[in-house]
Amino acid sequence: MALEFRAVTKVFPTNAGTPLTAVSGVSFRVDEGEFVSVVGPSGCGKSTILSMTAGLYQPSEGEVLVSGTRVDGPNAHVGFMLQKDLLLPWRTIISNIEFGLESRGVPRAERRARAIAELRHCHLDGFETQYPYQLSGGMRQRAALARTLAIDPEIILLDEPFSALDAQTKLLLQNSFAKTIAEAGKTTLLITHDLAEAVLMSDRILVLSERPGTIIAEIKVDLPHRNEPIKRRVLPEVSDYAAQLFKHLKLEEKAA
Repeated sequence: MALEFRAVTKVFPTNAGTPLTAVSGVSFRVDEGEFVSVVGPSGCGKSTILSMTAGLYQPSEGEVLVSGTRVDGPNAHVGFMLQKDLLLPWRTIISNIEFGLESRGVPRAERRARAIAELRHCHLDGFETQYPYQLSGGMRQRAALARTLAIDPEIILLDEPFSALDAQTKLLLQNSFAKTIAEAGKTTLLITHDLAEAVLMSDRILVLSERPGTIIAEIKVDLPHRNEPIKRRVLPEVSDYAAQLFKHLKLEEKAA
C-alpha cells in the first residue's frame, strides 16, 4: 500500500492570532514496501506530516492519499508508533498487544492468537504475563511494535521511536525493527533527528527546510542491507551519506 502527499500545506491557528504554517507545498510518494525517513530541523513539521498521514490532522491545502484514496480521518490502514511506548501500566504485555484488536472488536481467541504471534515475532516470548514496569526500555519498544503489527497495518509511522535509548540498545532495536518490518513487507515512514539512523534504515531520505517545512532534498540510499542496519553500519559509504545530509541541513540553516 503506497502513501502520497500532493502539494500539502498545513496551517494552525495560534493564541496570538497569527496563523502558523507548519509545512508548505509538500509533495512526495512512498511506494509499497519502501522505507523512507524524514529529517530536518526541530519544529519544521516532521511530526505534522505523520499526523496527517494517520488522519489526525487534515491538510489546509493539498491532499494525502493512501493507495489512491484520500485520507479524511483516522485510517485503519496506518499504525503509529511514538517516541514513548504508551503501554498501559495496568495491563500485562500480551494484554497491551491485544488492546488495538480489542478496540476493533476482534474476538478474544483471534486477538490472543495474533498477539502471541507478534510476541514471538518481536522476540518477547516468555514475557506475556509481565507488566510494562518489569521490562527494559528496549523491550517496551518491541512490545509497542508488536502492538502496532498486531492490527496488521499496511503503513507504519515511526516518530523517533529509538531516541530515548542508549546507543547499544538503539542499534540492536534498529536491527530488530528493520528485520521485522521488512519481513512483514510494510510501507514505512520514519521521523528522526539522527542522520546516521536515517542512512542505516532507509531506501530514501527526505530533507525538510526550516518551518514552514518544504522538501529541499531527496536522497536515495543506494546501499545493501536495508533490513540489517548492523551490517550496513560498517560500510564506509554510510558516513558519506550522513555528511551529505548534514551539508543540506547546514546550508538551510545559513540560508535561514
